[in-house]
Amino acid sequence: MKLDIATMSARLASDGRLTDYDFWRAIKMIDDELYQIERRGKPIPMQMIYARHVLKLARATKSRDFR
Repeated sequence: MKLDIATMSARLASDGRLTDYDFWRAIKMIDDELYQIERRGKPIPMQMIYARHVLKLARATKSRDFR
């Protein structure tokens, strides 16, 4: 499965229902979960890394579009 991060983040950034807070909260939840996984010494799922990257890129894109 090939992930197109740019396409996914652009779609999220263009969704008017999602606010900056929604992006921040989602990224925070992923960061908290990654912290817990790391503390338990478990392997970090790559899907979580990709999801965090997509959300951060979408948030940055959305913020840039409003300026």
